[in-house]
Amino acid sequence: MPQATELATFGAGCFWGVEDAFRQLPGVIEAVSGYLGGTLGHPTYEQVCTGETGHAEVVQVSFDPSILTYERLLEAFWSLHDPTTLDRQGPDVGSQYRSAIFFHSPKQEAAAFRSRALAQTRTERPIVTEITPATDFYRAEEYHQRYLEKHGRSSCHLP
Repeated sequence: MPQATELATFGAGCFWGVEDAFRQLPGVIEAVSGYLGGTLGHPTYEQVCTGETGHAEVVQVSFDPSILTYERLLEAFWSLHDPTTLDRQGPDVGSQYRSAIFFHSPKQEAAAFRSRALAQTRTERPIVTEITPATDFYRAEEYHQRYLEKHGRSSCHLP
């Protein structure tokens, strides 16, 4: 494992396809599906699916910043989903599928706001992506990890 690694956490709808896409980027050490942004400690998938815990389905990315920049991860994030749909990605509806950037440092926060402003210049519809501090991350159940590798890449809805 590289000496200097960073974390980045993104919500962009169903985590299966997002995890798989981030995993393909050179410099990504690990991409893990999980839950973040809610009020319940150690939520289960079934609890998050109710929309009542406040969690988003997210992917937490460990990356080597000497190979992959946070800005490049942000570019990938914008291309992986529709940031103009509130609490919805494709057929998945609910606050758990919201578009979100959870930053881990002031530097990431500034980069996220710059990136969102730039992304807004590329669409006429308002971007609804939230940018908030990362809180407790809860790893999703094992059957969600590397889901598309196990079940085929046609199992997910990506733009």
